[in-house]
Amino acid sequence: MSVRRVLPGLVVAASAALIAWLSHLAFPAVPLLTAAVALGIAVGQIPALRPALGGALAPGLAVAARSLLRIGIVLLGLKLSLVDIASLGWISIATTVAVVVLTFVGTIGLGRALGLPGHQPLLVASGFSICGASAIGAMGAAVRARDEEQAVPVALVTLCGTLAIAVLPALWHPLGLSNLQFGHWVGAGVHDVGQVVATAQIAGTAALAVAVVVKLTRVLMLAPMVAITAAVERRRAADAAGPRPAIVPLFVAGFLAAVLLNTLVPLPEWVRSGADAVQTTLLAMALFALGASIRLGELATTGWRALVVGLTSWVLVAGLAYGAVLLG
Repeated sequence: MSVRRVLPGLVVAASAALIAWLSHLAFPAVPLLTAAVALGIAVGQIPALRPALGGALAPGLAVAARSLLRIGIVLLGLKLSLVDIASLGWISIATTVAVVVLTFVGTIGLGRALGLPGHQPLLVASGFSICGASAIGAMGAAVRARDEEQAVPVALVTLCGTLAIAVLPALWHPLGLSNLQFGHWVGAGVHDVGQVVATAQIAGTAALAVAVVVKLTRVLMLAPMVAITAAVERRRAADAAGPRPAIVPLFVAGFLAAVLLNTLVPLPEWVRSGADAVQTTLLAMALFALGASIRLGELATTGWRALVVGLTSWVLVAGLAYGAVLLG
């Protein structure tokens, strides 16, 4: 694909990422990536822009939604340190993993029971159990899901993650949680890293630190979950025509390599901050592109089952995370 074909869509996605960043600066409670998805959804609802979204801008938006997303996920690994995760203790690690697995399995089961089409049950489960829209994109890439299949799960996880910013703090004191317990609950129960930060920071820096480490433990689950799913898809495609999915997708291997690099090598702060800025920019561009493919009118008429699955999964992960906090 030529640079000339993809450039217009990439420029629009980059501009959207800049607008999302400015929105985050103006309203810090709104996570940058959430703003990027919301902007994409808003743009996708404007009838006059749809010919461009499906025409001249389509190649560049497709590159953003796929290739840039995968690069962003690789760089996300530089935020994880196995040492920090080990500091949680084995009980917290075990309960966090259990929350991810139970939410994942339960959401897939509910999605299939309600008849969600194609890969939607898998994608909704990935987003709600692991790390939001980034996990949806990663799992979608592993199973070669269409952008249209990813659009509804991205919208749902963005909606519920945004609701969590308001709902969880309102339940903090009624549930009798200490500051650190609240941070643990947020890290184990909220989807996107930015949403975790926006929710947990009201309880102080110590609670925020716990929330981020617990959340990054969930993010680390992205690699085995994607690898296992890709292996299952490879087995199913064994007799089908065409190439089979990779046993371990390349971007997942890159993600794990980045985690090990950050754990074993004392990276300079400028490398960390630079990688974080690039990763955030790439994910913002990718999530804008995915958001722009969402049509709320179609979702309202045909997506009620997906909405039921998403809201149920949101309650499930919050409930399981609360139980994990009490066990810890």
